[in-house]
Amino acid sequence: MSLDDRSLDALTDRTVDLLQTMIRNECVNDGTRESGFETRNADVLAQVITGPSVDIERFEPVPGRASIVGRIAGSDPNAPSLCLMGHTDVVPVHADGWTQDPFGGERIRAADGTEEIWGRGAVDMLNLTSSMAVAFRDLADDVARGAFRPKGDLIFFGVADEESGSEHGARWMADNHPDAIRADYVLTENGGLHSGPSDAPFVGVNVAEKGVAWRKLTVRGTPGHGSMPFRRDNALIKAAGVVQRLADYRPAPRFTELWRTRVDTLGLPDDMKTALLDESAIDQFLDELPSVPAAAHLHACTHTTFSPNLVDGGLMKTNVIPDHVVVNVDIRTLPGDGPDEVDAHLRAALGDLADHVEVEIIMNDAASTSRVDTPLWDALARAVSVPFPTARLTPQLVVGFTDARIYREMGAVAYGAGLFSPGLDAGEFGSRFHGHDERIDVESLALTTRLWHHVCRDMLG
Repeated sequence: MSLDDRSLDALTDRTVDLLQTMIRNECVNDGTRESGFETRNADVLAQVITGPSVDIERFEPVPGRASIVGRIAGSDPNAPSLCLMGHTDVVPVHADGWTQDPFGGERIRAADGTEEIWGRGAVDMLNLTSSMAVAFRDLADDVARGAFRPKGDLIFFGVADEESGSEHGARWMADNHPDAIRADYVLTENGGLHSGPSDAPFVGVNVAEKGVAWRKLTVRGTPGHGSMPFRRDNALIKAAGVVQRLADYRPAPRFTELWRTRVDTLGLPDDMKTALLDESAIDQFLDELPSVPAAAHLHACTHTTFSPNLVDGGLMKTNVIPDHVVVNVDIRTLPGDGPDEVDAHLRAALGDLADHVEVEIIMNDAASTSRVDTPLWDALARAVSVPFPTARLTPQLVVGFTDARIYREMGAVAYGAGLFSPGLDAGEFGSRFHGHDERIDVESLALTTRLWHHVCRDMLG
């Protein structure tokens, strides 16, 4: 017998406390091997999920970068297993852009009365990780009391290094200890936003994600003294041209099978829907769309994208003409675009500069998709209908990457889920990812904690 909603809401304070602690642990992943410090959050999570019915394993491929795996054994070894997976690292911050301490984890009441938890990771994705851990522990306590007996295994995976490509996290686990994390079904980041009419809202579930094809472009030149720049082969000047051409590149749009579904959930006038569903018209429409965040998101859903985000000239001085400059480019690919297509895109973008650029692969993970005709999809629909009886699930493509891609490579069905307050604006919420003043409302934490609880009981009970 499941807990009533009032009992489930009692878990919210535990989720809030855990989220605040994880934010304050400051597990910042800047992409270097020595960063992250996820062991801090792994230690806390281990304390939270430890119980008489839980087996816990700890993995630390690099000192200070531990991941934690908790398992509640099912009664039937042949029954499907379910994993709740949340990452424990966060991206760096520029604190001077924040109105609150980015690692304070403060609980603040907004002008409209909404209570919010502020801090780096409050949205991406410590809110989900903390709610998963609390729900997992509560279910473990139910097992110990004999109030719940799962048929299949229930797994909690608090994983390091998601923010920098998973080399020391899920990718390392899949390569070295796959059986420790293997599951038939996986819930991770990020879904649960409402769209469409309030009387019959759509609630998004991420069932697919674009590929990630990070590239390091090295541009070489001839070193010299900065006082004599005339006719010199300056690598930085060539690199500036490379960056500008990547910024100006306009690859053709291409629609996935999920695009029409996405457009249908936006509640747009017919003329706007027509433009968004016409490959010959969408680019002009997005160029003229007043909302820059909306245009950026819709463009990313329909195009392979190129974002030069990091330039490194080595140990140079103001008075030294550099002999090389490195440009790191974040490339996100649509389904069907592999390494050959990425190379073709780069040559088309760079034109005659392409022969002056050395290309090195940093990451090369293909786009991935999970089917929706599954017991997990049905369980999510039933769980969402508890607080929102008229809501309808809608499958979506996420334009970033998550560790779901690694589970899909292992054969699992993986969804990005969650359940947020109907009043949370999707555009505003999206701007908080890796942005200033990241925060999440307490109502959303309550809804998401309840969601995991309902889904796990439904799937495994």
